[in-house]
Amino acid sequence: MKNYFKLNIALLSSALYVSFELFSNILSTKIALVPFINLAVDGGTVIYPLTFTLRDFVHKTWGKHNARQVVVIAGLLNLVMVALFWLVGKMTPDPAWNYQSAYDVILLPVMRITIASIISQIISELIDTEIFSRVYRLTNDLAAVLISNFFSVIIDSIVFSCLAFLGNFSVTVLIQIIITNIIIKLIISLISAPTIKLIPRTVNFEEI
Repeated sequence: MKNYFKLNIALLSSALYVSFELFSNILSTKIALVPFINLAVDGGTVIYPLTFTLRDFVHKTWGKHNARQVVVIAGLLNLVMVALFWLVGKMTPDPAWNYQSAYDVILLPVMRITIASIISQIISELIDTEIFSRVYRLTNDLAAVLISNFFSVIIDSIVFSCLAFLGNFSVTVLIQIIITNIIIKLIISLISAPTIKLIPRTVNFEEI
């Protein structure tokens, strides 16, 4: 009975990681202004930085091999999501439903954002995986999270912003989005990083 109710941290972390990846791509269709500093940022930045720490949770509880698989699975599910948005968007709307134009304007641009996210996600998260593994073996889990997240956040922000928004906004706005992305993601990463200490390592050290 105890095993039935025992929480599987690796499974929960993987589910949250994939979910946050999907949520962030949808939220990124809105460009908002950060309160007080009035810099432009895509809405997905509210939740996306947490995926780096969640990936570290998966890494610590399921090992490097499974962490890589979760990253790739998340990318494939993002493709499924955007394909479904496109398919439903092409279906003939009911005459009583007057929101087709709103659907097209809001959800169909998710395709470019999702493709940009998949590319930047896979590059940055796999780099995060390698850095986390090397630093963890040399020092400890907290240092591994902080260092791996620092580099992967910068890489992700630059690659994603350029692929998703280049040509849609002025260079000034694009630079603002990149800088704001990096700042917010690093702040959220710093806040979430210590939670790695709450996650017990459940794989052999060699699998990290």
